[in-house]
This record gives sequence, C-alpha cells and structure tokens, in this order.
Amino acid sequence: MSTPKRKKTTIPINLIAPCGMNCRLCLGYIREKNTCPGCRIKNNQDSEKSEYLNRCRIKNCDQFASGKIKYCSDSCQKYPCARLKQLDKRYNTKYGMSMIENLQMIKQAGIRHFIQSEKEKWNCPECGEIICVHRPACLSCGHKRH
Repeated sequence: MSTPKRKKTTIPINLIAPCGMNCRLCLGYIREKNTCPGCRIKNNQDSEKSEYLNRCRIKNCDQFASGKIKYCSDSCQKYPCARLKQLDKRYNTKYGMSMIENLQMIKQAGIRHFIQSEKEKWNCPECGEIICVHRPACLSCGHKRH
C-alpha cells in the first residue's frame, strides 16, 4: 500500500459532517485514489463517492434541507435516528469514536472547541499528522494509536 499524500493538519469546519463525523479522520478523505471530498462538498463531479454522498440518509435529511441546522441534534424529533444510532454503534465498537458524543460536544461547547479537541485527540504524537480513525496506526509514521 502506498503512503497517502499529506493533507494539511487543520480541520476545516466544512469537514465536520452533519452526523458528527470528522471527515478529516476518514480514510476516504485521506487516501490518494477515489478520494472522498467530505460530506459537505456539493456536486463534486471528480469524486466517485458523489453517488454515495447523494444517497446518504443523514446528510440528505429534511432537517438539513432548510439550512437552519448544520448538525444532528435533539432539536429533531427523531434524534438520534436509527441510522445515526447504527453509525454510532459501529464506530464506537470498531474505532473507539462516538458520533453522538461528537454531536453533544458540538452542541454544548461549539464547533471551534470541538475541532480543537479533535486536533488534540487525533494528532500523532510522533510526527504531528492527523491519525486516521479507520487504521490502528498513523499512516505517515506508523505510530500505533491507543
């Protein structure tokens, strides 16, 4: 497997998906081929992931269509919906990350605090790169995450 190209270690606000996923940590965003642009990028013709993004039930929820809310929250009667619960359970079990906890932090402390927390939590102590949530070790230097 080739080493992925380095992306900036910043986490732009538009890379925090409506479900609470930090797209900057996602292998789909980091990898060189078939790169995902992130859930908030609209109509990216270059991405083979566009079809999936267009079908995402969370991203395309009616609550977001109005533009009044940016993230899933308890302002929605269905929160947390079945899809969000399923996603949260899978990520909690396989990767040690909770979308619902991310959303709670965004609501309680704000997006900027959440992003700062994510930088601290997912920053490789060896090389300073952002660690991929889907891999047990840093893709840049191989340092194992705990």
